[in-house]
Amino acid sequence: MSAQLNHTIVWCRDKQVSARYLTDLLGLPDAEPFGPMLVVKFDNGVSLDFYNNDPPIASQHYAFLIGDEDFDAAFARLQALKQPWWADPGKQRPNEINDYGGGRRVYFDDPDGHLLEIFTRE
Repeated sequence: MSAQLNHTIVWCRDKQVSARYLTDLLGLPDAEPFGPMLVVKFDNGVSLDFYNNDPPIASQHYAFLIGDEDFDAAFARLQALKQPWWADPGKQRPNEINDYGGGRRVYFDDPDGHLLEIFTRE
């Protein structure tokens, strides 16, 4: 038997705002509606399905492995938003880039408080 992650639901207050934030930051195509959700598709076939829910929204962690050029572009967009970022998931190293494993990674919050991560090496 083979198992692969296909999709997960991302609870949010406003699926339009949350999906747009992610697609804009990562330079992805617009989310596509599917029933009550907005679906953001990734190159590996996995999707994040944004679904409106009433607060409080429990914070989750979503990590995105991207190439060096894509990291540069996404990080520049993050900085243009003047949004805080950290080198660690515990948010103890503000305004630093983690170089674990010879790559780069940063952590930041989305509009609903989900902890997002972009990184270039596993």
